[in-house]
Amino acid sequence: MLMDSAVICIAIFALAYLLFVIFPGKRSLVAICAGLLLILARIISPADAFWAINWNVMGIFVGTLIVADIFMESRVPAYVAEIIVNRAKNTAWSILLICAMTGFISAFVENVATVLIVAPIALALAKKLDINPMKMMIGIAISSNLQGAATLIGDPPSMLLGGFAKMNFGDFFFYQGRPSIFFAVEIGAVASFFVLRHIFKGYRQKVTLVPVETVRSWFPTILLVALIVALALSSFFDTGFSYLAGIFCMIAAAIALVWEKFINKGSIVDGLKSLDWDTTFFLMGIFVLVGSITLTGWIDVISERLSGAVGSNIFLGYTLLVFISVLLSAFVDNVPFLAAMLPVAISMAGRLNISPSLFLFGLLIGASLGGNITPIGASANIVACGLLKKEGHPVSFKDFAKIGLPFTIVAVIAAYLFVWFIWSK
Repeated sequence: MLMDSAVICIAIFALAYLLFVIFPGKRSLVAICAGLLLILARIISPADAFWAINWNVMGIFVGTLIVADIFMESRVPAYVAEIIVNRAKNTAWSILLICAMTGFISAFVENVATVLIVAPIALALAKKLDINPMKMMIGIAISSNLQGAATLIGDPPSMLLGGFAKMNFGDFFFYQGRPSIFFAVEIGAVASFFVLRHIFKGYRQKVTLVPVETVRSWFPTILLVALIVALALSSFFDTGFSYLAGIFCMIAAAIALVWEKFINKGSIVDGLKSLDWDTTFFLMGIFVLVGSITLTGWIDVISERLSGAVGSNIFLGYTLLVFISVLLSAFVDNVPFLAAMLPVAISMAGRLNISPSLFLFGLLIGASLGGNITPIGASANIVACGLLKKEGHPVSFKDFAKIGLPFTIVAVIAAYLFVWFIWSK
């Protein structure tokens, strides 16, 4: 590689990541501008930049966003949540069951959307019982973040893992004949459930009935279930995770838009405007940035240095990857961090002559769960805290960490040990 090109590339890359931290609200603009700058500097050609973007992942992300949007508008999640609240034996169990349901939905629907649909139910319950909704809302947000890592379509970090490791929907459940990341997340969820139970054990008030939502339509639920089945089937036909999952998601999105326009009599334009285009363009820019440092050889350099630091100690390498990911993701966006580190983890595994799955799964666990420590660690946390502030209950860093930190420690350690036990051999 040309030294000048490599230096320019890493300088642009480092500057972009610094700006992500300083201006989190402008992350898509920064990512796209950095990508264009790399093309103008001839670090990466327009053709290489185009193919650096994983269009299968982009199809999954945009397609599931559209399907999830009409699913939320159907009011089915709110309907189910309210039935759960009304049937719980006391307030503590109603909160725990809402957190569990939030996590389940987040395994298939984007985290922020899930929090937004469940939050009004939690806030209404808190008002009726005259209790502070802060702990309840934090529990909902961190439960959402945890389960988002469980499946391919749960959250962008999982989609990135699928793209880099060529893992399809089914591979998140069983991969190479072993239990995969889904079970690691569920082990973490079960362990952290006891943390939430301890936090809410004092809420012994009798549940006050909340009015049950009227379901607007069951079609979005049927479409979402059909998409999940299609993704599971695609695992058998597109084993290299090349195109089929993205195509299925975009077909489902097209069906959703047609239904919205002609059956639900809604506006397609308004629906498209409400989608998370910021993250969409952010992901595209990130793919170009990571593609550039790969082409200029920086991934190999970083991998060589990290491998040299851990020597032949696989356990040390795995542990460092997991807990450095946890620490950094508590304060910075996990998407750019994970996108940069996934190819490094694959290269490190190659140097240590082991399957990359151990390091890849460890990275996803650390990056996804680390965001639960602080109110700025994940978008769902920011949204939950914003809703609480609007209701007159501002959340301090300490308030959030008192719940998020023990929840994260327990969930990470449980998942970390599970992955090591299954994938270290």
